[in-house]
Amino acid sequence: MRKSASKKLIIGAVALSILLAGGSAEAVAPSAAALDATVINGEVYVKASSLIAQTGGTGSYNSATKKYTYTAADPVPAVIKKVAPSTVAIIGKPQDEHASNRFNLAHGTGVILKADGLILTNAHVVSGMDHIVVVTSDGKEYEGTRKYMDSTSDLALVKINATGLKPATFAASPLKVEVGETVIALGTPVSFALRNTATVGVISGMNRSVSSYYNLLQTDAAINPGNSGGPLVNLKGEVVGINSMKFVDVDIDSMGFAIPADTVQYIVNQINKYGKVMRPALGLELEESWSAVVGLPTDEPMTVLAVTSNEATAAGVKAGDSLYSVNGKQVSTQVELNELLKAYLPGQTVSVTMLSDGDLVTRKIKLVTSTAV
Repeated sequence: MRKSASKKLIIGAVALSILLAGGSAEAVAPSAAALDATVINGEVYVKASSLIAQTGGTGSYNSATKKYTYTAADPVPAVIKKVAPSTVAIIGKPQDEHASNRFNLAHGTGVILKADGLILTNAHVVSGMDHIVVVTSDGKEYEGTRKYMDSTSDLALVKINATGLKPATFAASPLKVEVGETVIALGTPVSFALRNTATVGVISGMNRSVSSYYNLLQTDAAINPGNSGGPLVNLKGEVVGINSMKFVDVDIDSMGFAIPADTVQYIVNQINKYGKVMRPALGLELEESWSAVVGLPTDEPMTVLAVTSNEATAAGVKAGDSLYSVNGKQVSTQVELNELLKAYLPGQTVSVTMLSDGDLVTRKIKLVTSTAV
């Protein structure tokens, strides 16, 4: 059997040349509309003109056949026009614009969180940038400052000195998306000259754990170097994810991943409330079962390889124990545990069910601050 040579691509730095372009905003046709209606003989009738005015599209009446033909509007262009003003390009400008390597620049994409210039992007986009420049959809250029980076979630906040920006709308938590749902990726792929590029696809999978601390969304919307940090939006114009990585191989196509909106909101809310991410941990080094590692559905427990906190030692946990559940919720993978622990803070106590020396026991562990990086 041939060993796979596939690799994960963090969509980041490429050589580029700069071209500025503009964009405009337009409302998205509503997914629901209230129309005046008349009931005749038990049938509900609405004016065709009202339908078109509310939902878009075109209609025509054929007097010979007495048929009315209605063609729904394609929602994608309106969604792009709505979200584009909330999407920015990010570039690492060289300190010496005359240096020989001045065109080998890292760049990516960001999403506007606040009208006063707070920008969300991937941590890997800005982590190595010495001089951050943010370009809004109308072509205005701003100097950016890293406000906070969380490498564990691969999210970062950048601040620019601006007012009147259009914040993106994020889908509500918990995130409700379905496999097959249409999504649109916006960003700056490959070259800064391709700023404001949009690609269309579907949600290919959910709850994916791909070298990530938390679950990811999978999409077949084309994602390329430079798309990192850009929005993945639904047909309501809501951000459902932040594009972050893709798999690259001659045998792999259309396999991109995005950080779900509810994880984004969890990280941003933590930063706003505490000034940092207060990420809890059990204080245990855990090993997943073979079934879990290869991706098979399983309820097999994780095995404790080492106890790394005094709190877990005090609770009676030891190497060789098996972890089945936390506060009554089964966990079979590290990512499942990480997702579950979003609901808690360091210092809080959780109840864990473990198999220890052949006995199923309950331990109470005081959570510690995660050392994940």
